[in-house]
Amino acid sequence: MQQGFGVDIGGSGIKGGLVDLAQGALVGERVRVETPQPSTPEAVYREVAGIVATFGWTGRIGVTYPGVMKRGVAYTAANMDHGWIGTDVDAGMTALVPGTVETLNDADAAGLAEMRYGAGRDRRGVVLMLTFGTGIGSALFVDGHLVPNTEFGHIQVDGHDGEKKASAAAKDREDLSYPQWAKRVDRYLDVLEAGLWPDLIIVGGGVSKKAHKWVPLLTTRTEVVPAQLLNDAGIVGAALTAAERIDH
Repeated sequence: MQQGFGVDIGGSGIKGGLVDLAQGALVGERVRVETPQPSTPEAVYREVAGIVATFGWTGRIGVTYPGVMKRGVAYTAANMDHGWIGTDVDAGMTALVPGTVETLNDADAAGLAEMRYGAGRDRRGVVLMLTFGTGIGSALFVDGHLVPNTEFGHIQVDGHDGEKKASAAAKDREDLSYPQWAKRVDRYLDVLEAGLWPDLIIVGGGVSKKAHKWVPLLTTRTEVVPAQLLNDAGIVGAALTAAERIDH
């Protein structure tokens, strides 16, 4: 069994685990810890190193980050401490773990996993992956090729960043019912559809576990399907990227 190791950093939690790269599935249980507050790079690095040490992993490590990542450097920090901006994350983490670290945007990682193993497998054309969590992450694929760092969660919708009203965090913060929240997601998707005309939209994040409560309420012209890897997609995509050195 070819294995890889992935860590998924989020605004509220950090999770990691071993991945079966043939099946695109976790090997055993994942480990999850709370994201430190404040979420400075050094504090998060220590948590990531702790997760890696739990498994005794010494090979290449894929790590996701909730923001723009280019050649291992973070360029944005919408839901993280602003100390991340301009930080060489690859170098910082590699100094604390036995293996070499490769970082990429969290939604891009989830999208790569879904395109290889899940809901986007064998789908051509324009495929849009959206992850609903603390914010809204996005990954765009054209005929299977990733267009990295799209950050569509920050597209303006009625005068606000889309994620401010349509993220899963907004649903929880405002105690919205699924029908109430679905109306906001619908409006957000209307704006994206007008500019992208995708052939498929894959929705992920924790709320994808209850997709039956809100996806059928959407009125998009584009087919919308829940992610198949659910909340493990980031870990799987990170491990895949590090193992195969996928361009991102």
